[in-house]
Amino acid sequence: MNTDNALQPHRDAIDEIDAQVLALLNQRAKHARAIGELKGTGAVYRPEREAQVLSRIRGLNQGPLSDTAVSRLFREVMSECLALEKPLNICYLGPEGTFTHLAAMKHFGHAAHLQPCTTIDEAFRTVEAGHADYLVAPVENSTEGAIGRTLDLLVSTPLLACGEVVFPIHHHLLSKADDKNNIQKVYAHAQALAQCHEWLNQNLPHAERKPVSSNAQGAVLASEDKTAAAIASSAAAERYGLNKIASNIEDIPNNTTRFLVLGRQETGLSGKDKTSLIAGAKNVAGAVHQLLQPFADFGVSMTKLESRPQRGNLWEYVFFIDIEGHQLNPNVATALNALKEKASFLKIIGSYPVASV
Repeated sequence: MNTDNALQPHRDAIDEIDAQVLALLNQRAKHARAIGELKGTGAVYRPEREAQVLSRIRGLNQGPLSDTAVSRLFREVMSECLALEKPLNICYLGPEGTFTHLAAMKHFGHAAHLQPCTTIDEAFRTVEAGHADYLVAPVENSTEGAIGRTLDLLVSTPLLACGEVVFPIHHHLLSKADDKNNIQKVYAHAQALAQCHEWLNQNLPHAERKPVSSNAQGAVLASEDKTAAAIASSAAAERYGLNKIASNIEDIPNNTTRFLVLGRQETGLSGKDKTSLIAGAKNVAGAVHQLLQPFADFGVSMTKLESRPQRGNLWEYVFFIDIEGHQLNPNVATALNALKEKASFLKIIGSYPVASV
């Protein structure tokens, strides 16, 4: 049987489908542009609407493409359509190739303008000053816990959380060298060094470990020194021309980092939401119990509780809390009102759609 003859009907069908897909994509883009014109100066990015669209698409999906694949495809479609309304400027901890960079691309797609910052503080300041629309900041890692600097900035920033990204973290040892025997020092963010602590002990016990501001910055330094290596992403290896000496060197295989998306707008109900808040406990016996009691009283599930010293007040702490539901949900709103009476300090960071795949 002639293979080309057997393949031709499928190729013809694909060509016809491609033409239909292209026509439909452009129809969608026209409606997106019309929506942008109707919004005028209002916010063009609606996280709750995007979450609803992706949830609906996954519900319609019958394969063979996976839910992850269709979510990724439609995220890019929405990114391109949103850019017709107004290209978004997104700050992230740079340089290019950091996990924060990859998380920002996952959430906003490739049509957004991604702006690298040298520190998390710079990303916050840039958006607070109105020089960018949103920022993506790491807030916690499944292995090493909370990202302290992000939590400190959340206490004082006027920005609101409007989304979250959950990103699997796979660390690779990258170098200009051909094998690990020539490596004398390893650059990485302190969190990455901690996440690969045991692997480094076993494989590079004599190499000096040098913390830097980001893994991608470590990759830049490693690209300039054949005796150095960096712990970073596959994207950083490609971006900075480094050899991948070892892959997936994280000590815990399911290592994951959670990022918050922050901007200047409140986010509406998506149907599956989370609320993040900061509360201070009064300095009295049983204060923490009283702080958490409203959630139990009104049936609100708490998914995170993290304490951190309150700056300027010796031995006093604030609590970073995540709860299920939107602050506009009746039971959540009632619980938050009750909490306000019991807390010495209360700040709602924001309500936003729960991260999908």
